Amino acid sequence: MKRRPTKAEIRAMLEEQVDDYLQKGGDMQQVANGISGRHDPSAPIKPNFIAFDQPKEGRTPVPEVVAAIDLRKKPVKKPAPRRRSPKKRIIYDDFGEPLRWEWVEE
Repeated sequence: MKRRPTKAEIRAMLEEQVDDYLQKGGDMQQVANGISGRHDPSAPIKPNFIAFDQPKEGRTPVPEVVAAIDLRKKPVKKPAPRRRSPKKRIIYDDFGEPLRWEWVEE
């Protein structure tokens, strides 16, 4: 990961750039505190960039792309219905005594 410069390093770089500018014949003017750089200080402040200044763009229909995506989708398989397993049922005699077990499919 690239290390970010510290504030002291940034200050030193700016000082170096200013010194280079002045040595090459550049000129600086002193501006008093409280003076604004705006042309009309009484006008409301406008943001530097306006995100919603352009008209809304329409969407481009792409039915062939949508159809290709739909073709790639796998069909959803429904699980097979469960077969009911046979149940065990007891068979009684005439007197209510159990005789045997019988497997019955319902």
